Amino acid sequence: MTCLDICSGVIYKSSLNSLSLSVAGAVESLNSVRDRVEIRMANVMDSEVVQVVESSFVVPSEPTPSEGLWLSPLDLILANRGHTPTVYLYSSSSNAVAAADGFFDVARLKEAMAKTLVAFYPLAGRLGVNNDGRAEITCTGEGALFVVAHADLTVGDIEDDFRPSPELRRLFVPRIEPASVVLAIQVTFLKSGGVVLGTALHHAAIDASSAFHFFQTWSALCKHGDRATVELPCHDRTLLRARSPPTVHPDALSRFHPKLTFSDPSGPLAFQVFAISKDQVTSLKRLCGGTSTFCAIGALVWQCALVARRLPPDSEARLTFPANVRRRVRPSLPIRYFGNALVRLGATAAVRDIASEVLASVAGRIKDAVDRVDDELVRSAVDYYEMTEMDSRPVKGTLAETDLQIISWLGMPMYDADFGWGKPAVMSRAESVRGGFVYLMSDGPTDGGGGVRVLMCMEAANMKELERLLYAKL
Repeated sequence: MTCLDICSGVIYKSSLNSLSLSVAGAVESLNSVRDRVEIRMANVMDSEVVQVVESSFVVPSEPTPSEGLWLSPLDLILANRGHTPTVYLYSSSSNAVAAADGFFDVARLKEAMAKTLVAFYPLAGRLGVNNDGRAEITCTGEGALFVVAHADLTVGDIEDDFRPSPELRRLFVPRIEPASVVLAIQVTFLKSGGVVLGTALHHAAIDASSAFHFFQTWSALCKHGDRATVELPCHDRTLLRARSPPTVHPDALSRFHPKLTFSDPSGPLAFQVFAISKDQVTSLKRLCGGTSTFCAIGALVWQCALVARRLPPDSEARLTFPANVRRRVRPSLPIRYFGNALVRLGATAAVRDIASEVLASVAGRIKDAVDRVDDELVRSAVDYYEMTEMDSRPVKGTLAETDLQIISWLGMPMYDADFGWGKPAVMSRAESVRGGFVYLMSDGPTDGGGGVRVLMCMEAANMKELERLLYAKL
């Protein structure tokens, strides 16, 4: 497994009412959790510092298919996860070309997006349902939401603490109206040069691999115009259709984890970003027997979190993570398969075992889960989701303290979004407020950088101890 992908899915029942309730309920649930998250940017960010000056829809520049796009079971399980919010921070002062060449020219951005949406036409559609009541993307060509704003902030005001928070999302990621919009973009111009590009893509439509493919293409067309090299997406989601009849292999249920269990948080939550340098990553991987960066950091975070939480030794600890299965099915999916191609894997053990083992052993447990993914497991997961009566209720609460979910964007082209004015200085999720969720991201755009950022949300009472334990092992 060379690439792990973003997925934090819960169960979905495909009906119009369920979809509508899920979207509305997820927003309400998210708002209640936000109040518990530590806010670090409130002093410089309030609702008055960003003013929207334009809101429009960008439609494809050429006619596109108008039929409904069938969604696979791996898409449907993510329908009530809503839109994934991300932010890119660009500085005009760091790039001579940027200062001289119409920095983030809105007309140029829109023209490039219109061209990009021809190939990526589902993103110009709307979430809907077909005649059988199954959720689909209705390819109406109505367009992507495009918002332009101005902020009474400088790059210096935000770059040192440009990390996920409710404020970051509220200011720089556009509000989705109507909720059926698949793609929304906000370009916010800062004082004295600089831009924050906020994005929101509905998780029912695509996973992170597909999202970055879109941003790579849009930015390349903006920078190079007709000279850009474009890799076309594959929209055939029937490649992940359930078998007839659906069949779940008994062994598969022990290897993939279809559900996450949530509960009310025991106290306030906190959010922290842990930076791990290239040299520390190299040393950690060596300590773990030369395993992958994901397995090494996953082992470190899992072990330290369990120790910091002081859980009963006999409790069952569970680590889950979504894996990109494009290369695990037979035949393999096209590398540019456009949709969700994720199956949640996991490793379980007694708390005392994970807390006391050497890191190489913990990393080995994670690697074993990754290595056991094969075509049968993927097909069984697809069949399972197709057959199961799924809970459409919105997610409430946080993961149990015995559980951890790690979502990795390592190895993905996060910073490959140069629209002609340089690569972003920082790229991140805009918000992360679900206790027990961890995101792994590359630390900066430098080629061959090798550093990693660990974005962690957990109970505030244990965060300082987690930080101490984590850095003590590096």
